[in-house]
Amino acid sequence: MPNDHDHKPLNYNRAFAVGIILNVGFVGVEAVYGVLADSLALLADAGHNLSDVLGLLLAWGAHLLAGRRATARRTYGFRRATILASLLSAVLLLVALGGISWEAIERFQRPEPVHALTVMAVAGAGVVVNTVTALLFLAGRKHDLNVKGAFLHMAADAAVSVGVVFAGLAIMYTGWLWLDPGISLVIVLIILIGTWGLLRDSINLAVDAVPRGIDPEKVHEYLSSLPGVKAIHDFHIWGMSTTQAALTVHLVMPEGSGGDAFLDALATELNRRFGIDHSTIQIERGDPEIVCKQVGSLCR
Repeated sequence: MPNDHDHKPLNYNRAFAVGIILNVGFVGVEAVYGVLADSLALLADAGHNLSDVLGLLLAWGAHLLAGRRATARRTYGFRRATILASLLSAVLLLVALGGISWEAIERFQRPEPVHALTVMAVAGAGVVVNTVTALLFLAGRKHDLNVKGAFLHMAADAAVSVGVVFAGLAIMYTGWLWLDPGISLVIVLIILIGTWGLLRDSINLAVDAVPRGIDPEKVHEYLSSLPGVKAIHDFHIWGMSTTQAALTVHLVMPEGSGGDAFLDALATELNRRFGIDHSTIQIERGDPEIVCKQVGSLCR
């Protein structure tokens, strides 16, 4: 019996809109002053912030699609759009990081003067913009993994901008031009760590792996411990979106289950214990011939 709770995505349209506007404006400022100051660190951070804008656009679009109703053709609606958006965002970030790294390596071979004061001023503005954007998603970070991801990403960007400020300060007092491409590579490394996790989790969800945060062995153990359950098969857990998980399972209960009340209580408990939003549970009495057909090679 399916347990189809009404999980509507939280409305963060204003947060996405304000965050995108702030970051688009800052990308333009940072790119212009990066060229004027001849700072690869600023240009690298501008490229990263541009990828953030694309990521916010993708997340916003997926957020809107996930809220659309299911149809006769798309019986799950557009929930998986959030998975596709995170996967595409990770790929775009990796491409941008490759370009920044290439330019940084070339700049090590041909160091050029940098206007350190300009670098510090623009990066300082980045601290403000990224902090404000992160605060837009602060309230919902505990309830929605997509929102939490946006919050953590923008908070990390604020930290990176702080690093650029210190790099500009160091160049001003030491004259070490290698610090500019050096901090660019540090930025690349920091972003790469987060991007790699995003890519890994997106691919896992795209191929219907068990979502992070859910231990399938513990779920299986819990179901096996239920009174009257003699066996379990056709046990599957997957992500319907980046925020919702689903489960299907056949429970062999020779004495029966107790009807709808049992199924409703079980679905509620699966949600409470493991965060599984949608569960489909089939009860069987344990006819050996029928069970053998379903479990295939697992049947002795």
